Amino acid sequence: MKHTFLFLFILLSVSAVAQNSIYFQVNDDEGESLIGATIVIEGTTNGGTTDIDGKYHFQNIPNGSINFVISYVGYEPQSKTLLFPESDGKTIVIVMESGEELEEVIVSATRSSRTIETIPTRIEAVTLEELGEKAAMNSSNISMVLRESPGIMMQQTSLSSGNMNIRIQGLDGRYTQMLRDGAPIYGGFAGGLSILQIPPLDLKQFEIIKGGNSTLYGGGAIAGIVNLVSKTPEEEPELTIMIDQTSALGTTGNIFYAQKYGKLGLTMYGSGNNQIAYDPDDDGFSNMPQSQSLTLNPRLFYYPNNNTEVSLGVGATLDERTGGDMKVIDGNPEIENVFMEVNKSERYNSQFLLKNRKDNREIILKNNISLFNRELTIPDYLFDGQQLSSFSEAFLKLDKSDENEWHLGVNHYYESFTDNNPDSLGAQDYTFNTFGAFIQNTRNLGERFVFEGGLRTDYNIEHGPFVLPRLALLYKHSNKFSSRISGAMGYKLPTLFTEDAERIYYRDIAPISTSSLNPETSIGGNIDFNYKTIVLDKFTFAINQLFFFTQLNQALVLREDVPSSTYFYENADGPIQSSGFETSIRTTYEDFKLFMYYTYTNTELKYDNINKQQPLTPESMAGFILMYELEDNWSVGYELYYTGRQFDNSFDQKSDYWTMGFMVMKHFEHITLFANFENFTNTMQTNFEPLVNAPISNPTFNDIWAPTPGFVFNGGVKINIF
Repeated sequence: MKHTFLFLFILLSVSAVAQNSIYFQVNDDEGESLIGATIVIEGTTNGGTTDIDGKYHFQNIPNGSINFVISYVGYEPQSKTLLFPESDGKTIVIVMESGEELEEVIVSATRSSRTIETIPTRIEAVTLEELGEKAAMNSSNISMVLRESPGIMMQQTSLSSGNMNIRIQGLDGRYTQMLRDGAPIYGGFAGGLSILQIPPLDLKQFEIIKGGNSTLYGGGAIAGIVNLVSKTPEEEPELTIMIDQTSALGTTGNIFYAQKYGKLGLTMYGSGNNQIAYDPDDDGFSNMPQSQSLTLNPRLFYYPNNNTEVSLGVGATLDERTGGDMKVIDGNPEIENVFMEVNKSERYNSQFLLKNRKDNREIILKNNISLFNRELTIPDYLFDGQQLSSFSEAFLKLDKSDENEWHLGVNHYYESFTDNNPDSLGAQDYTFNTFGAFIQNTRNLGERFVFEGGLRTDYNIEHGPFVLPRLALLYKHSNKFSSRISGAMGYKLPTLFTEDAERIYYRDIAPISTSSLNPETSIGGNIDFNYKTIVLDKFTFAINQLFFFTQLNQALVLREDVPSSTYFYENADGPIQSSGFETSIRTTYEDFKLFMYYTYTNTELKYDNINKQQPLTPESMAGFILMYELEDNWSVGYELYYTGRQFDNSFDQKSDYWTMGFMVMKHFEHITLFANFENFTNTMQTNFEPLVNAPISNPTFNDIWAPTPGFVFNGGVKINIF
């Protein structure tokens, strides 16, 4: 018995000696603790995750050589081999390096080579994968992409033509600058139709900057900037064909080809859409116009050496839209059926770019020319105009170091409008010549701050000089928490083309006088806070809280001269103030992604002693988007949107409403099949009030504040030939 106890004592002693422990401290490459990093012994499930301080205590480790594997979502996995009992009781520090899972997004709208995470300007980027999903929801234009961003509202201005404008942070569409590869080619007379004439298939990225940002691009960017970034050729060829059919009687076909051939490259894009007039509420008037459109855009690239790129492209869009009384559209009118609105438009444009980069210097020369013709016809009236615009720029970027960038440039913007059919009040012709110069510096201030400051001076021949400063600051406490603050000034030259004028077909409006009207000016700023983390190695959480404010002075207001039944513009005697906040949350768990947002917008008219909320601007908007994505296999999405109370132009309050959508995509090696159930709850404005008021021979239309087409199903196929 004595020998048995002695044997057990020796056995337990040896076993105890063999049970070792060790402490791990896991940090990122900036020295911040990583919560939820996984540590296991290779080939086993023995292990756990780091605590709130990035620490994990490993116990019961046997003697010998042990290999530990450390992993964390978005970082390269590491292994560490330790010998026991020599390492017993030690603390091992592991530094994780960022991996491919956290793809860096570089935006071009800021002209910087920094990533979206390290630049002081707050930017929302919609990347190629997301664009592919949105194209399945609407392959004919980009409205679906813009609608799903917090703080952005797509405002339809005409039932008969379907015209839309972008409203950012409660401000009218004319205060948002639409860019294509950094050039403003969609404004003025073309603004109301531009959204409907830009298909998404040849785009590789969307970049949205909310708030004033006039330093780099000049006047017009009071509410924000939307920059559409085109695809460019790669060594591997791309040929994609997409066909889409909707239950609302619309058919769209798209084709895109791109390839490099040594020192040459080519992209070729074509799109065609046919829409039959659609009247889902059976009120006798079209909710979607009959339309036919065709877009072609070839672009040639030349790479004489590794540092230089030259490209030249041309584009054309032909579009005809006919809306109004369905009997007139169908060619079977009766005596009282006379109303029809016809919009015929032609857009031609050219794009030239020369880019040269060597060492720490980059030079860019660009020129874009756009010609836009449009005829708007209603019974007994024709508005016929032609807009010619050109943008030329010489730009220099200097990277003094990885921590200091300088941007310098000069540009010229030309816009001329010709009224081909003036009425008795006179022609609406105007010509703008604006010369600008700008400088911007982005630099690191220590390890946690990045500063960005810019100054632009524009000189417009008709209205004189404009000085536009801008400041922005990024504070990056860690890879989990950061904050941005920015402020800027802006201006907008007065033109005929506002949402109010679009509603009355530009009819009976007195010509704008540069001597009696002043440009609109603005001052505003944003501040936001970002926090992101990963829990239990699988669940990611990110929240962004943004606050914004913009004051618009000398706003251009359309007035009615009641005795003569004519209209005229004047500057408001008080400001328009837009303020509010956006809260957005993104989470992922394995193959699931959830995006939620809430926006509160308070846009007040503080002129004419009215102090009322701006019409057609909801105070509250919210969204809930849930996606399930099994890579290269399935994509399934559910969307829920809420639009709160708002007022029409008579300041009558309108009801809030909800819309829902569902989308499914099945991916094969070269083929993707998709089906989208948009607004399947069939929410329509005619559920609340009529869209059209009698008499039908001379109808009037209520303001559009809710969806007009109702439920629309679309499905199709996307073929990636190579």
